[in-house]
Amino acid sequence: MIRSMTAFASRTGDLGPVSWVWDMRGVNGRGLDLRLRLPDGLAGLEQAIRAQITAGLARGNVTVTLRLTRDDTAGGMQVNAAQLDAVLRALEQVQDHACGIGVTLAQPTAADVLAQRGVLVMQGAEENTDALVQALIADFTQLFGDFMQMRSDEGSALHPVIATQLQQITSLTDQAAQAAADRIPAQRAALSAALARVTDNVAETDPARIAQELALIAVKADVTEEIDRLRAHIAAAHSLLAGQAPAGRKLDFLAQEFNREANTLCAKAQSVPLTAIGLDLKAVIEQMREQIQNVE
Repeated sequence: MIRSMTAFASRTGDLGPVSWVWDMRGVNGRGLDLRLRLPDGLAGLEQAIRAQITAGLARGNVTVTLRLTRDDTAGGMQVNAAQLDAVLRALEQVQDHACGIGVTLAQPTAADVLAQRGVLVMQGAEENTDALVQALIADFTQLFGDFMQMRSDEGSALHPVIATQLQQITSLTDQAAQAAADRIPAQRAALSAALARVTDNVAETDPARIAQELALIAVKADVTEEIDRLRAHIAAAHSLLAGQAPAGRKLDFLAQEFNREANTLCAKAQSVPLTAIGLDLKAVIEQMREQIQNVE
């Protein structure tokens, strides 16, 4: 069973005055690249999410976005005294330093102070942070399950496509083997004619040297190894498709090897039918490789 790297999942939830929306998106990637867009102040949330994703995924560019909304009618605003003191001390330090170098700064207004991060907070927000984080982690687990299910569904759709392309490659490989066998009489006739032209114009010929040259020509035109390697790659690809482990990287490597053998087959063809089969092989292999780019 293979899984796709392309997927999307979304969930909504709430806890008291806080509601949220999760979005999780995945696209193709050479490795696992995580981009988490989470609100500040939720200690432990990012670590928990990263742990779940890295344990479940091997490849893909994955983006997780969390948007929080607080119900203003559920509680009033209050000043965080500790943060206010910290901001005021910082302002005092800035003013003292400016005076020391002869720079006059305008006095900040109360609105300026309240606008500093963490000075003005929702009532009860601090007390509920731990409970909120736990609720978010539990909801993300459901979101991740939906995301993984979509990857599996996409993989299930890819599987028969790639399997069909492998079957086409198998058929073309068999045709290539038959075409290679069919060209032998024509090759022998061509070699005999070429040999006759050479020996007719040469007074003395070395039979051993002629036999050696003919053997070299035969070896260069032989495609038995290419056919055997293509069949071995087909078997390996079927095995990867049937396995449970992520197979995208290995399938991509096999696609490169398929293409290498098809190129060599075309180079050695020396026959119009075999060349045509080699070109058809290259086309199907390229189509399969495009699909494999989506496999985890």
